[in-house]
Amino acid sequence: MATKELPPPVAWADDRLGLAKLGKKNLRKVFPDHWSFMLGEIALYSFIILLLTGVFLTFWFKPSMAEIEYQGSYSLLKGLHMSEAYASTLDISFDVRGGLLMRQIHHWAAVLFVASMMVHLLRIFFTGAFRKPRELNWVIGFGMLFLGIVEGFIGYGLPDDLLSGTGLRITQGMIQASPVVGTWMSFLIFGGEFPGDDMVPRFFTVHVLLIPGLILALVTVHLILVVYHKHTQYPGPGRTEKNVVGYPLMPVYMAKAGGFFFVVFGITALMGALLQINPVWLYGPYNPAEVTAGSQPDWYMGWLEGSVRIMPGFESEFWGITLSWNLIIPALIVPPAFVTLVALYPFIEQWITGDKREHHLLDRPRNVPTRTGIGVAFMTFYGLLWIGGGNDLIATHFGLSLNSVTWFLRFAVFLGPIFAFWVTRRIAISLQRADNERLLHGLESGVIMRSPDGEYTEKHTPISTYEAYELTARDRVEPLEIGPETDDNGVAAPRRGLTKIRAALSRFYFADAVQKPTREEIEQAHAHGHDDHAELGQSGDVHSVTGTVEVDDETAREQISKR
Repeated sequence: MATKELPPPVAWADDRLGLAKLGKKNLRKVFPDHWSFMLGEIALYSFIILLLTGVFLTFWFKPSMAEIEYQGSYSLLKGLHMSEAYASTLDISFDVRGGLLMRQIHHWAAVLFVASMMVHLLRIFFTGAFRKPRELNWVIGFGMLFLGIVEGFIGYGLPDDLLSGTGLRITQGMIQASPVVGTWMSFLIFGGEFPGDDMVPRFFTVHVLLIPGLILALVTVHLILVVYHKHTQYPGPGRTEKNVVGYPLMPVYMAKAGGFFFVVFGITALMGALLQINPVWLYGPYNPAEVTAGSQPDWYMGWLEGSVRIMPGFESEFWGITLSWNLIIPALIVPPAFVTLVALYPFIEQWITGDKREHHLLDRPRNVPTRTGIGVAFMTFYGLLWIGGGNDLIATHFGLSLNSVTWFLRFAVFLGPIFAFWVTRRIAISLQRADNERLLHGLESGVIMRSPDGEYTEKHTPISTYEAYELTARDRVEPLEIGPETDDNGVAAPRRGLTKIRAALSRFYFADAVQKPTREEIEQAHAHGHDDHAELGQSGDVHSVTGTVEVDDETAREQISKR
């Protein structure tokens, strides 16, 4: 049968590998269609572009720190002593046909890769896509982001120019600040005293082999888990926790994805052709005795540098060991703690809320005010540290005192996230209340009516069944209860103190939660002076909101899915 239906080469492979059966099942896999899901695709396509352009660059780049005299075509540096790595970078930029274009596409793709992963993770966080059973995929995605940042930083240092060398020098100082093992770690990474002779060769091996291999493995596992768990989807008519509404992988989604890949590739190539990035010939070769004024790292490392810049300088000495707190705290404590907290957040939220159910429908950020506030607080903390990484340029460009900018950031980095959390949470709660008003009373029509007793009211029009479904496609939430201190036999409950902490965090998490209206509340609102709802519903133009009260009822779901 297979030989009659399939072309001979495909039939030959199918007889030996069983590809037809496997492909028939997976090529018809359904994926939902929403613009926010493209963020992950941008990250994947940027990684592919990095691999393609990286292969091209390896043909001409020389990962060597051997000193030579430059005799290339860039006349301003001719005769200057530099490393082979820097000289080969200049040759790629000026002497290799298409070399500068490939360099810039590669660099822009790296920037886009990290940026799209960050925004993709934010989308997952704010919509709750990390909940069971996708906690592991969250950790894998966060691991890819971390490896992508490290990969970008190492690649940024390969040309051995003055700007990247300055950044590596700062990194080496942070490594040496590690108590006891700092010097040993520095010697291991740089092959001796900085900069040493092995830095570029070692970084090159890690950059082109080790980290790309790890990222490729994580991408594979990540996509396998996406297919295995099925894709999340936004609430809507016909969409439940047990189905996926969308398009099949073949041919619809694959055609869309293929076209989107070329769009991403084309825009990245256009940026590489028109927007200059990392002009290493302007910086010159790295010299440990020199530093570039106003030097800045790539944007994704700005928050780490900002953490170091705004930290007051002080140190201590214990038993002959000097502890540089101005580096230990901002570089070795704050970033790992922040990264660990974000990576483990799904498990922390699950422990606080006690929600161990599987979730395939996404949350609207407004329906989880505390989580949304926490996310904005994280972004504010990151953003303020990122601003601190350019405090000198901010001071010079805006005519401000550098000390004033630094002192402002020292206080803002603590107060800003708290304020951002409170404001965001209140806004989300207000939006929830506005949704409930629309659900209970409909939309303001602008038609003013006067009752027989002289009272003026505005006529409301009911919202559609589909919109009502989306507004009510969420669960009613309740904080965890502490429970009795002893059981029926008088035995004290174990871990009572931990239970109290968990209950307090749960009350904080669900504080001021706006519950979705019950059937009785909607029927009462419908009957209390809203006869116009029934009239509009009978006309067939607009459906009554009472048809979607119990959105978790199986009958209601079936009725809506049939419409």
